[in-house]
Amino acid sequence: MGPSGCGKTTLLNALAGRLGARTKQSGHILVNGRRQRLSFGNSAYVTQDDILMTTLTVREAVYYSAELQLPKTMTRSEKRERAETTIRDMGLQAAMDARIGGNFSSTGISGGQKRRVSICIQILTHPKLLFLDEPTSGLDSAASYHVMSRIVNLAKHDGRTVLASIHQPGSDVFELFDDLCLLSDGKTVYFGPTSGTNEFFALNGFACPTFINPSDHFLRTINKDFDEEREEGSSAGLMNATKAIDVLTTAYKQYKTCQYVERRVAEICNMDRDLVENRAQVSFFTQVLVLTKRSLVNMHRDLGYYWLRLAVYLMLGICIGTLFHDIGHSYGSIQARGSVLMFVGGFLTFMAIGGFPSFVEDMKIFGAERLNGHYGVAAFMISNTLSSAPFLALVSLIPAASGYFLIGLQRGFDHFLFFCLVLFASMMVVEGLMMIVASVVPNYLMGIISGAGIQGLMMLSGGFFRLPGDLPKPVWKYPMYYISFHKYANQGYYKNEFAGLTFPSNQAGGAATITGEEVVKDYWQMEVGYSKWVDLAILFAMVIIYRLLFLVVVKMTEKVKPLLVELLNAPPKRTMQVVGQPLED
Repeated sequence: MGPSGCGKTTLLNALAGRLGARTKQSGHILVNGRRQRLSFGNSAYVTQDDILMTTLTVREAVYYSAELQLPKTMTRSEKRERAETTIRDMGLQAAMDARIGGNFSSTGISGGQKRRVSICIQILTHPKLLFLDEPTSGLDSAASYHVMSRIVNLAKHDGRTVLASIHQPGSDVFELFDDLCLLSDGKTVYFGPTSGTNEFFALNGFACPTFINPSDHFLRTINKDFDEEREEGSSAGLMNATKAIDVLTTAYKQYKTCQYVERRVAEICNMDRDLVENRAQVSFFTQVLVLTKRSLVNMHRDLGYYWLRLAVYLMLGICIGTLFHDIGHSYGSIQARGSVLMFVGGFLTFMAIGGFPSFVEDMKIFGAERLNGHYGVAAFMISNTLSSAPFLALVSLIPAASGYFLIGLQRGFDHFLFFCLVLFASMMVVEGLMMIVASVVPNYLMGIISGAGIQGLMMLSGGFFRLPGDLPKPVWKYPMYYISFHKYANQGYYKNEFAGLTFPSNQAGGAATITGEEVVKDYWQMEVGYSKWVDLAILFAMVIIYRLLFLVVVKMTEKVKPLLVELLNAPPKRTMQVVGQPLED
């Protein structure tokens, strides 16, 4: 416990091995007397923010997590029973079938219930060590007490050790804790039994007044953010907090509790117990299957993910069809066909960035679950691709059908199918691009701006607004023209549309007609040395490449490094040791 900025979350992150890659850590963290990482299934971490899939019900959220976390040795019925038991333990049985809600949803469960759902998900494996970062944040006093009393019951009955950072608990919540580590400005003011805190403060001249919440008094005494006001006399009777902190930290070093802690630390350092082994996880195939099912449910229920885009695409398809209705086969139709195909390949795929906000939420859930060891990047990438494909296929097919035949483009099912496949592949490429952007810029506004800017550059150099032969060779021709997916989408569209058609020529004294192949080669300056199916194959290859790039980017920007690597890179300047019961106990 301590004022804001005192180091509570940093301490928890250090103990849990979650410090960022740029943060240096000194000292040793021992588990069972050995330097080792906390393993999956034996520890769990509940962050301050509730990162949950808002479209799921409470039952679904916990059950999907159970399928991901619990070992393959358990049957599906056993996993379901474990999930429902955990929900009941946290008092959520009345809200089992209610959707979590939040973000863009006006309905959902309460904040206290969301906090308990987050805890449910992390205690499914019955971890011996549970980290809670400000579990009462944003809750009223009644909800705070209810949440913490449930956690205390779990700790006492199941023999778990719970480490919680807490900002300013009420007196009833404060009394629930067995031990207290009081921090201020990164310093240990007190560490010992909660019941002994009043005695320690009173012995050093900071007795808690009658009828005052002890936690309020402790925090008020050691909060130095308002020292200037105290010096001006606005808070009469209070010593300067900086001086109070110095008095208390000095006194604590000589206090009986500190001496006990030092002896206990020495005992733990001399232990030589077994390494804590990772608990068995489900197979990679099961991870992909569960994530795909969960993602399909999420996408189906999230109106903004694909359904709104489908409605807009359908409207645009009808608008394009009526605007270019019965385009004909005149010489002027060459430009009209090229324009409408460019609009489809450029603007309709450009609108795929509309799903970026929903994908950012998915990335937050992925980041939290990955840190807790539920699954890896590859499983998330594959499941996201599989779950989004049916919706993108639908978004490609229905709008295309609404405009394709109204315009009067090439008849024949094979031509229409190829048209839809190019649109589908282009959307998949854009989704992959936005996945990469979301992994680097996890912010709605900045992500959409970045994604739109990248697509704008690709569209500009794709060979329509400036013909390929006229593109400046440095940068725009090499490499932008060849890495832009619009080049291959446009070539596929144009070869599919113009091949086999003839148009009247506008050149006096020349041939009376011009073939579609000549239009593609000479008018649009496209590469005709290979078929349209090669262009489609390149687009699908780009789909795979962008997904692999996402995997690489996530790995490279990983914020959590193995604890042992951090210790090797940062030689200890001082020792920080953690005292507590061994995991077996």
